[in-house]
Amino acid sequence: MAMIDEVRSTVLGIINKNNYGYLSPQDYNLYATQAQLDLYEDYFYQYNQWINKENKRQSGTGYADIVKGLVEVIDSFSQEVFLTQTNANIFSLPTDYYLINKLYYYPELLLSGTFSASAANVMDALSPATPFIIPGGFNVPQFPSTDSLIVNTSTLKQTFVTGVPTTSQISVAEDLFTVAGNYSIYSNTNITEVERVSQNKIFYLTSSTMSAPTNQFPAYVLNGNNVSIYPTSIRAAGQVKAQYVRYPKTPQWTYSVLNNGTPLYDPTVAGYQDFELPLSDMPGLIAKICQYIGIEIRESEVYNFGTQEIVQDNQIQV
Repeated sequence: MAMIDEVRSTVLGIINKNNYGYLSPQDYNLYATQAQLDLYEDYFYQYNQWINKENKRQSGTGYADIVKGLVEVIDSFSQEVFLTQTNANIFSLPTDYYLINKLYYYPELLLSGTFSASAANVMDALSPATPFIIPGGFNVPQFPSTDSLIVNTSTLKQTFVTGVPTTSQISVAEDLFTVAGNYSIYSNTNITEVERVSQNKIFYLTSSTMSAPTNQFPAYVLNGNNVSIYPTSIRAAGQVKAQYVRYPKTPQWTYSVLNNGTPLYDPTVAGYQDFELPLSDMPGLIAKICQYIGIEIRESEVYNFGTQEIVQDNQIQV
């Protein structure tokens, strides 16, 4: 049984024990979403708390290493994606990002051009006479090295070069194109981290000839859901990658309706999404949802049940 259905069954068992009312699927999904977000954000507070304890040598090792467990959960939400250029040197962040860990920049463009549709992990160049164009416009073939990073500059999907069987073909680890499209190939050994700087600092950096960002030492500032990369010459699609921690996906308990109007759990319905937190968080999810239900129906007993469970769990963590 999926956790989202187990949690709902348990919550219904609690509120129906004393006929406290009916929990609609819509309300359950709303409470489930908020409960998951609460527990998700609590991981970061716990991480900070246990790092402080670790520094004070109040944390254990091995199976008692709480920090390791927290990091594993947080890392399960880690993603790496190329950023989409929106305007000049401005790139948009993913819509589901919670925090940015690092930005990477690939400064060494090896090749770029257009490929026809790929088949069986081999991409054919559209211009066999001059299949690979060296940056700078030299009209001579150039072979990319194995393990070079190749990016579909339209979808920003990426893979790696596995070989060059002919002068007009490149073997790749994964198909990038279903129709003809543009590509860029970057060196996978020349990668530099983009340093984050504050808004008030970037002016002084860019105004100084000594400290101005360069292609090998770039910088970025955060502007809402966008980042501005410096130097401003960094503006090519597929050159900037973000390693970030995303929000958990919105849980959705989906169902089919029986003849009597009763909703029946059905994970095959479009939009279904289970909780993304580990199974150990199920008691916390139940307690949180009971709190929200207690507030809605103004029933202190249900609310207090959830509160007591959360307090006990916090006491165990401390």
